[in-house]
Amino acid sequence: CGCEIFQPVTSRQFTPMTECPSDECKQNNSKGQLFLSTRASKFLPFQEVKIQEMADQVPVGHIPRTLTVHCHGTLTRQINPGDVIDVAGIFLPTPYTGFKAIRAGLLTDTYLEAQHVNQHKKAYDDLVFDAKT
Repeated sequence: CGCEIFQPVTSRQFTPMTECPSDECKQNNSKGQLFLSTRASKFLPFQEVKIQEMADQVPVGHIPRTLTVHCHGTLTRQINPGDVIDVAGIFLPTPYTGFKAIRAGLLTDTYLEAQHVNQHKKAYDDLVFDAKT
């Protein structure tokens, strides 16, 4: 039918539409086939980062705690593995959906929506400890 449909992605998973929902296809009772066009798509910068406690702050014999951080826009590609950083952001829940939600009850995963990243050193090996640490 020559119709273009733009489908916004608002969740973590994305399933592209396959049948055309245009008025022309509905009137003709035909199911026009849609094809994904990456050239006409708009992609936004996103990075999911897992941060963990510094080795000197973890008690002997314990596993370092981790936290998931979501970075959008200009905050992407600022954090690399081994960097020592401070992150300011919003602590949010990620509720389970579908069958997982029934089994989990009131439990949710959590993540930090990054608003600002302050980088101390580019890598852990470059970090210089002062008398306090």
